[in-house]
Amino acid sequence: MKTKLLSFVIALLFLTSCQSVRVVADYDKAASFENYKTFGFHKEGVDRAEISDLDKRRILGAIETALLEKGFTKSDTPDLLVNFFTKEKQQINIYNNNFNSFGYGWGWARGPFLGTRYNVSNSTEGTLYIDLVDTKRKELIWQGIGRGNLTTSVKHKEERINNFVNSILCSYPPEIEL
Repeated sequence: MKTKLLSFVIALLFLTSCQSVRVVADYDKAASFENYKTFGFHKEGVDRAEISDLDKRRILGAIETALLEKGFTKSDTPDLLVNFFTKEKQQINIYNNNFNSFGYGWGWARGPFLGTRYNVSNSTEGTLYIDLVDTKRKELIWQGIGRGNLTTSVKHKEERINNFVNSILCSYPPEIEL
């Protein structure tokens, strides 16, 4: 019974970790975050992102929605310029399915076997960087980075992008340590 429960917990943790976004943020400690009220997008920076125009629009829409919900106003003369860029990396995962440490045993589908069985899977890890630049000082004041597995399903793509953006922007504005 304990073995089944442990297996279930491990499987649940694995599945939820595949869906989570790991976030880190960095910021300028001298910036007065309470003074920023408006935002706009850095068009040249967004244009350089090496993703499809559809995904760019999805990310821009998610960022705009998140900032509006935080009380910002979109402006042609903003306090903050928003830029983003992305990276992706293919990952190959190899799992040993041999429950017998001696390398032999009874196989699930073919009967007895000798050796070890492996499962190989691949996934794509994506990284989304969101930069906030003070337009007066022309300096980066905040950067949020989110990493997580990407989905190729068009049905779930918008949901996953929203998850990335909201997870990253949860840490804005930073809690200033006194």
